Amino acid sequence: MLDVLTLDQLRTFVTVAECGSFRSAAARLSRVQSAISHAIANLEAELGLALFDRTGHRPVLTPEGQSLLANARDILLRVDAMRARARGLGEGVELELSLTVDTLFPIGKVGAALTKMRAAYPSVSIRLAVEPLGGPIASLIDKRSSLAIVVGEDFRDARIALEAISSVEQVAVVSAKHPLARRQSHSTISLQDLADHLQIVLSDPTPLTEGRMFGVLSPQTCRVTNQDTKHAMILAGLGWGRLPFWQVERDLKERRLMRLATTALGRRSQVAAEAYLAHRLDEPFGPAALAFRQALMQLAET
Repeated sequence: MLDVLTLDQLRTFVTVAECGSFRSAAARLSRVQSAISHAIANLEAELGLALFDRTGHRPVLTPEGQSLLANARDILLRVDAMRARARGLGEGVELELSLTVDTLFPIGKVGAALTKMRAAYPSVSIRLAVEPLGGPIASLIDKRSSLAIVVGEDFRDARIALEAISSVEQVAVVSAKHPLARRQSHSTISLQDLADHLQIVLSDPTPLTEGRMFGVLSPQTCRVTNQDTKHAMILAGLGWGRLPFWQVERDLKERRLMRLATTALGRRSQVAAEAYLAHRLDEPFGPAALAFRQALMQLAET
């Protein structure tokens, strides 16, 4: 009968699948290996099918096990979310609000929202990090932050809830003293023209983008670790790249930077990406986080 299935059995099943062995799962769950094997055997008996093929050196999910793994993960996520909500209902204000912000998002709006939150909850400490690419999502997965602001659609995880808050415009720019700036006054710049010059790109501090490329068009690249450095290198004339419009608006008006005259990088060399406020499903908003969310939503509309 399925009524006797336990959450412990399901959690053990998911852990073994993720770790790839009973020994590794036992280490993660701080249990002896025999207890892991016993839990899986009981679960298989209750379900009436084999979840793992044990004929090889390491256990391998059977087709039935692979099919049921998604259901087990979904059940555990829902249970964790319910426990977290109950915990939040019974607890008071957070001691600290930890936040990781995508480097593309206007940090001034984050500061303004945090200021409003602190006006309501002056006892709450703040821990703020700014990271590119997979950094904000990784900070939630690793539980380094309770909230994150994510820009774009490239990083998703079933454990993370996303709520759209605004969009971020990015502009492909080059220094006014760069050869591409002089070239574009005469003709439209092609992809081959761009590939002939150094591109300034962000590097990801996480393994989430391993084997993936985001907007890298030139074989010649300068990889930097933060948006301010990227901005400074483009201003210096080292190469070209995309920067958020809020960061370069004044540079464009004062003609220190110029939009690249190409239709290959969006209309007017500009593209929009959605920005999201993100948190773990098993760690719902506390009072201070809710105040920050409300303030950020209001500021994002302006």
